[in-house]
Formats: sequence, C-alpha cells, structure tokens
Amino acid sequence: MRVGVLTGGGDCPGLNAVLRAIVRKGERHHGDVIIGFSDGWRGVMDHEYTELTVENMRGALTRGGTILGTTRINPYMYDDGVERVRATAADLALDAMIVIGGEGTLSCGMRIWQEGVLNVVGVPKTIDNDIGATEMTFGFATAVDIATEAIDRLHTTAESHDRVMVVEVMGRHVGHIAVWAGIAGGATLTLIPEEPFDIEQVAAAISRRHEHGRYASVVVVAEGAVPKAGTLELPEPEIDQYGHQRLGGIANVVAQEIERRTGYETRVTVLGHVQRGGSPSPFDRLLCSRYGVGAIDAVHDEAWGQMVALQCNHIVTVPIAEAVASLKIVDAELWAQAKTFFS
Repeated sequence: MRVGVLTGGGDCPGLNAVLRAIVRKGERHHGDVIIGFSDGWRGVMDHEYTELTVENMRGALTRGGTILGTTRINPYMYDDGVERVRATAADLALDAMIVIGGEGTLSCGMRIWQEGVLNVVGVPKTIDNDIGATEMTFGFATAVDIATEAIDRLHTTAESHDRVMVVEVMGRHVGHIAVWAGIAGGATLTLIPEEPFDIEQVAAAISRRHEHGRYASVVVVAEGAVPKAGTLELPEPEIDQYGHQRLGGIANVVAQEIERRTGYETRVTVLGHVQRGGSPSPFDRLLCSRYGVGAIDAVHDEAWGQMVALQCNHIVTVPIAEAVASLKIVDAELWAQAKTFFS
C-alpha cells in the first residue's frame, strides 16, 4: 500500500519514534511505501513530501521534535483546502493517511475521512494527556519526568534560601502533568484548571506550613489554572490565529499574591517549551513504537476513522469521534489522593 503520514499541532517527544515504527513495520512486513508530509496538513495541501524508509529513519527513536515539521494549519482554514488534499492523494495514489496529533489534528482527519476524501487512521499525541478513549497519549510521560526533575531541583534551592517556589507547567485545560509531577515531586500545593483555586487559601496553607517550621514550599501551577470567581482578577488572554488562548503567566500572578499576602520571598520558574523538547523517555519510546506498529496494522485492517489507543496495556483501535468527543480531565480519585499531600 501507499500510505501517507503527517505530524500536526504542537511538537512533543516521541513523534519520530512513531514514524520510525510505522516505517519499520510498513516497509519490512507489509511492503508499503510510506510518504511523509511536511508541516502537517500544510504539506498535504502544498504537495510537499518525502518518502520515508528504514534507512533514512535510522537514529529517529531517540530524536526529539519531528523530522517532518509541524503546524496547526488545516485544510478547513482555506476555501480550496480540502480539494487540494484530494488532489495530492489522487496524484500520489495514496491508499490511506496516518494522522499523528492531538484533538485538532485528529478531528480534521476524522472529517477528511467522513467526507470521503481519504482513508484515515489516527495516533494520539499530546503532552497534556487530554485525549479520550486512551489511558495515555505519548509525550506525556516525558513531560512529567522533566517537570518532576525540575521540582526536585527547586526543593533544594527553596530550602537554602527559605523561599516559596512557584513552578508553572503545561496544561491548558487539564492538569494531568501538574498532578502527576506534583505528587512525584512532593509539591506543597498543586493548582489545576479542573479545580478553581482560592488564592487566600493558598496563602494560608503556606503560612501554616512556615509556622510549623517548614521553611520552603513548592507550588505547582498548570498554565490553565484559574482562580475562583471573584477571588482574583486576571487579564484576558490573547487569542492566536488558530483561535487558541495564549496561556502562560499564571505562576507570576500566583507568586506575587503569595508574597504580598504572606511576606515570604517567592520566585517563579516557568518550564514552558522545555517540556516539549529533547529526547523521549524510555516509557514514551516504547509507547510510541507500539502506537506506530498499531497504526500501520490498523491501515491494513482497514480500520478507517479509528485511532490507536492504550487500554489495559493493550494497543486497540477506537473511533476517533469517541476520542475527541470531550477532553479527558484529571480523575476525581487521583485528585483526592493528590490533596492528601497538600500542606
């Protein structure tokens, strides 16, 4: 078969490992030709591609980012976008497209398939771990590792200077990274989008901690965390060209308020894109390899409109429509367990 593949949305560790697995299983076992498109759907529309082979994918397992490049552009942003996708698919005689991405990229792929433009199989990619119908998206475990290491390091400098450290991690609408890293790193408090916070309660908890002789605190804040209505005013976030809010900076607000209300010196560390960059963790390398093999096998099973998923440690396929129907939020039981460790 002739199979296209693209990486869309934000980059994250493990994209190249998925591509490598698709190519390895496709070329060696199925006799496929794998065609990689540049910069997500833009490359499909603009007819920009390269053939991926076992030979030119050597070394990709540990490499961060994506060798294909990525953007948030999709065909439905243009009047002729879908027809350009259709023309490329016909010109290259594509039998299917493997779409690697998050909610936006997968939703676009589902629509392309539903409209009969191209057969599509999806692979769930987002460090936020917010795609439904799968226990874990790739890139998430690496982001948690990076955030946890940062928290570990900040504990020692906080203790040395008798400071409060506020650490901002990624998580636009869900707090999976914050909760996992907060528990693993022994954070004093964790603030997530799913649970609006009261800054007065945050400050009071830190004050109580210091009154009992614990002279350092680490507060983990997801970038999408929000205060309870009427407790703290935040500026309206900017909207980017794709309709997404430009988040980031909540840690600065939280830190200023903690210092103002407690009198304790408070500093901020924003991890930002450090969480996206670099080599994937061993867990993500394994998960990506399994997802890639599962995706090319799904193509040969003609599982169109389906996404590979991890369920009970098995790689299965689920409808993309089910996976993107709603964001997967932090589990209530896990959040209750996390609060056990709040000071």
